[in-house]
Amino acid sequence: MTMTSPPSGEHPHPGHKRLIVNGDDFGLSEQVNAAILHAHRHGILTNASLMVSARAWRGAVELARATPSLQVGLHLTLVQGRSVLDHRHIPQLTDRDGNFLSNPTRAGLRYFFSARARSQIRDECRAQIERFLATGLPLAHIDGHVNIHLHPVVLHSLLELAEEYGIRAMRLTREDLACSLALDPRAALRKRWESGVFTRLARHAEHKLATAGIVWPDALFGLHQTGRVDEPYLLKLLPRLQAGVTELYCHPAFLPCPEVERWTPDYRRDAELAALTSQAVRRVLEDQHIELIGYRDLYQKRKRVNLM
Repeated sequence: MTMTSPPSGEHPHPGHKRLIVNGDDFGLSEQVNAAILHAHRHGILTNASLMVSARAWRGAVELARATPSLQVGLHLTLVQGRSVLDHRHIPQLTDRDGNFLSNPTRAGLRYFFSARARSQIRDECRAQIERFLATGLPLAHIDGHVNIHLHPVVLHSLLELAEEYGIRAMRLTREDLACSLALDPRAALRKRWESGVFTRLARHAEHKLATAGIVWPDALFGLHQTGRVDEPYLLKLLPRLQAGVTELYCHPAFLPCPEVERWTPDYRRDAELAALTSQAVRRVLEDQHIELIGYRDLYQKRKRVNLM
């Protein structure tokens, strides 16, 4: 992927490959929290995305505080989860129990066409950012549950809040479709549909992020393989990585887990955990000279270069 103004940009030498391995849904459950920490301590996971309104979010914060090597960002939740603000303040977004819509398409349409919903989205985004910052954890980046952060209305709110809250990096969800199908040709129709949707959303977001000084990785994987980032997939993917910074996002968990069964029963989260801690995967990383980094390294590297 070629960008007119690459955010990570300054590679140590031509051909250098760096990889962010991010665990989504941090805070969803104790089983997810434990898996993310296990994959970080004993595997290749470098980064995690915290759901600050999920059932086990406080436990995730405690684990992260005790593990400063794990970089943590905000997994903005505006669908399939609970709000931080009370329903009285955001009645267009949640039901009386504080639950967002479960269907991303229905939620996306409501957020786009309802002026009242749009104003409430900014309030909820602010509340989630403030809850994250109140933990004392450095905010490594922002992404969204089911990638809701790229919804044009949500992105607009985040960009308005970016300077105020020091948002420096964000996930740009756009994946190479040809490479994805070469790695795993299954579910081709779904992958083509996802690619069409997110390519357009990413194209809309790219210039806006660059203008706001927000950085993002050069490439991304995990969108089309969501819930199935297993060892065979990683062993095929890693040798294909290009120079620059790539994000791989995944959803590890120890099973059984009621929250996982409720929201993502078709995800093979235990297989993803096994892949992240695989010695074979580690050997390929070493053979390919792929450096593991976190999201904060993107803008810290850029800041150092700009000061020279």
